[in-house]
Amino acid sequence: MRTIHNAGANKEIRKKLRNNATLHEIILWSRLKSSKQGFKFRRQHSIGKYIVDFYCPQKRLTIELDGSQHIEDKQYDEERDNYLSNLNFTVLRFYNSDINTNLEGVIQKIQGCLN
Repeated sequence: MRTIHNAGANKEIRKKLRNNATLHEIILWSRLKSSKQGFKFRRQHSIGKYIVDFYCPQKRLTIELDGSQHIEDKQYDEERDNYLSNLNFTVLRFYNSDINTNLEGVIQKIQGCLN
C-alpha cells in the first residue's frame, strides 16, 4: 500500500512551512499543542500531495487557516477538501480573522469535532 502521510518528497516544504508559520498559525498551534484538547495534533502534515496546516490522527481531523490568498484559490481549496473528504478526513476551515476575533469559538468548534 502506498504511503499517503508525510511523503518524503514534501519533507523540506513542510519544514519550511513550520519554520515560517503565520501569526495566526502560531496562535492556534499554541492552543492545540498544549494537549488541553486531549488529542495530539501535528502541524504542516502532508496527506497525499497536499499539506494541511494541522492534523489530528486519532480523529482524522484536518484544520486549515485561510488568509487572503485563499480568496483567489477557491478551486484548489475545493479540490483539496474533496480529496481529503473522499479519504474520510474531516476538514475544518477558518479564516485568519476568526483567529483574531473569535479564537474561543474556533477552539469550541474544534472541540466539537473531537468529542
